[in-house]
Amino acid sequence: MQLREKFNPMCFLSSLGAGGLSVSFFMYLMFLVPHKDTPMPTFNHVFPELMKGTWLSFVIAFAIVFIIAFAFFHFKLLIWNTKQFNVYKKSEAYKELVNSNAEITLMTIPLTYAMTINVCFILGAVFVPNLWSIVEYMFPFALIGFAVAGYYALKISFRYFSRILTTGDFDFTKNNNLSQMISIFSLSMVAVGFAAPGAMSHNLTINAIGIFGALFFASFSVLLVIIKITMGFKNMFEQGISLEASPSLWIVLPILTILGIMTVRVSFGLDHHFNHPLNSASLFTLTSVILSLEIIFGILGYKVMKDNGYFDKYIYSKDFKSSVSFALICPGDAFFVMGMFFINLGLVANGIVAKYSIAYFILMLPFIFVQFKTAKVFFILKSKFDM
Repeated sequence: MQLREKFNPMCFLSSLGAGGLSVSFFMYLMFLVPHKDTPMPTFNHVFPELMKGTWLSFVIAFAIVFIIAFAFFHFKLLIWNTKQFNVYKKSEAYKELVNSNAEITLMTIPLTYAMTINVCFILGAVFVPNLWSIVEYMFPFALIGFAVAGYYALKISFRYFSRILTTGDFDFTKNNNLSQMISIFSLSMVAVGFAAPGAMSHNLTINAIGIFGALFFASFSVLLVIIKITMGFKNMFEQGISLEASPSLWIVLPILTILGIMTVRVSFGLDHHFNHPLNSASLFTLTSVILSLEIIFGILGYKVMKDNGYFDKYIYSKDFKSSVSFALICPGDAFFVMGMFFINLGLVANGIVAKYSIAYFILMLPFIFVQFKTAKVFFILKSKFDM
């Protein structure tokens, strides 16, 4: 399907959401499969457990199916969106976009490609035997990949802000939502990508470069959070939220999850190479605060979208289509991922809940429910847009 003038950069959120779902199903392997010798499960851990024929084997098989399925959709939609965008750049709609508030939506592109690197890393870890034996040679390429994505994100950001600050033509009447925070989402994704080599590499130089890159992009993200969320809520209080952009209330969830994971990774990196011992209690407080904020914004966003009829109009009705609807997918992914971090790093690591206990699995249930509800909405939207 060729969209041409009807295309906009927010369509990249379809590919991003699929990638996020693939990562979310990897969390079952991350926290349920034992992997004491490496920071994440690999083929060498996953497939021996898969062959045992236990309850864990069933969970692994279940997770692998969805990791592959959503990774496939991620790459399929990434190629589709890239082709559409190349056509779109030649249109009048694109010229209008780069001279409006909506120019910031271009940040979905480096955001999605940064997610692609994460998906590739997960696929490699799960399906390539003995990959971890050469992982130190892969970390420099990962840093280069995230540096490229980061450069693209910074280029768009500085062009956008320099235009706004030079001309003063920011349209506050169209800022009654949090869509502008897509820039923060993008920068945060680059930050958490840098943090991976910063946490896992045994090479001090790679470790330091990763941590610096993570803190650089995270610092920019936090600075913009203060500006964007204040402006967005001021305009929403004055005008009411834009119906079509209502899902933007949930953009806070993936930002919180990503910055939270980045903080955990940096903490592990500092513990690893910088003689800064990691305290398990700090992981409990960190994950508790982040999960609390996500629940608050989750309930607020749901209540607003339920009251203004967003779900009925843009999700379940066949008469209305909006690419912004795909912004509903990543918050669900992010909430599940942070839930798994909270249970395992916050509760299990501090001896509050025993791993594999009945309480452990009961605590997982609400997060699993959100994950599957999110996957269901993804397929509804994918069918609706005929992608």
